Amino acid sequence: MPSTFRRTAAAAAAAAVLTLTATACDPEAGGGADAAAPASASASGAAKPGLDLTEALKNLKNWTTDDWAKWAGAHGFTAEKLKGFWDRARMDKAQGMETQDAALQSEKTAPENDPQPPAKIPAKAQPHPYSPASAVLGKIFMQVDAQTSAVCSGTVISDPAHPGKSNLVWTAAHCLHEGKGGTWFKKMAFVPSYNRSGAASKGREATFEQVAPYGAWTADYAVVSPQWAEEGGERGGPASQYDFGILRVHNEDSSDGRSLEEAVGSSVPVWFDAPRAQIAGVSAYGYPQGAPFDGRELEFCDSRVKPARLSFDAERPTMYVIGCTMTGGSSGGGWFVLRNGKPSLISNNSIGPRPAAWMAGPALGAQAKAMFDYMSTLKR
Repeated sequence: MPSTFRRTAAAAAAAAVLTLTATACDPEAGGGADAAAPASASASGAAKPGLDLTEALKNLKNWTTDDWAKWAGAHGFTAEKLKGFWDRARMDKAQGMETQDAALQSEKTAPENDPQPPAKIPAKAQPHPYSPASAVLGKIFMQVDAQTSAVCSGTVISDPAHPGKSNLVWTAAHCLHEGKGGTWFKKMAFVPSYNRSGAASKGREATFEQVAPYGAWTADYAVVSPQWAEEGGERGGPASQYDFGILRVHNEDSSDGRSLEEAVGSSVPVWFDAPRAQIAGVSAYGYPQGAPFDGRELEFCDSRVKPARLSFDAERPTMYVIGCTMTGGSSGGGWFVLRNGKPSLISNNSIGPRPAAWMAGPALGAQAKAMFDYMSTLKR
């Protein structure tokens, strides 16, 4: 496999959680036809790109669905037809999108941070064949430029507006958008349960059907946090505290009209505003590709302790931190906890040091919930 991809422009759950507990269907390198047209700032604070968003960003938790539609429309995601594009050869050439490189915290946030990172937790490979519940996990492929393609990780999340028929995938914002001064990545697609059978493990040749048992699902719409789009960069920083995004997908090769959730058989709910005091341990999943990994295995870090805290800006939600050795390609992979005996998504892989020793993910608060509600209520 190729070496780990690093951007040079802007933006570079124990096994038991997903192995033993299925959620079934009732339970976390554009503007499509339903995207709203670009608009000026609304009464509650939405604004066009390129403007001073200081006050608007502070008020994001109060944005209405209309505000989100205007902002998303102004940021111009363009849907593309990709039928047959992500074949076996192109998927093999895609390089792992790095987690953001961790940077020093600002002085004003020191009280928000725990003094030492958690102990290193070696990532472990999920046994083959992956369980039905693990089918919610997969790879996100994208084109960064005409010569470079990349890959991240994502999770099929439950959609209350379309119960049992979700087409939504949760991931990191830096897997979808370049950040400050940049734009959306192109030709994005989600491949759930990549290499489920293990046919491609240990460098073996495998067919498209073997590595993509549920096919490739084309992105027809996407949204990221406005903070990431306006402020995001290659290194970790305040924008990392909002490093989350959502894809809406469809299968161009399917003629039966089934949703992503119907195809894979399950989805995972997102637990917004999860009380930090109730998080006793986290399982983070992804498809790391940077050495010593090769991107062909679903890996997980099973932390049995309360996540540590990391903050670059005390006015923004404090990130979670766990020990984990996953590398580039795992970006965007889901963080899971058990809630009422079932897995729920509370975060995603975002930033970490070099070499990999720990991983930080954003807390999903009111703004993340508002963004999710916007995506959920869009017409298909």
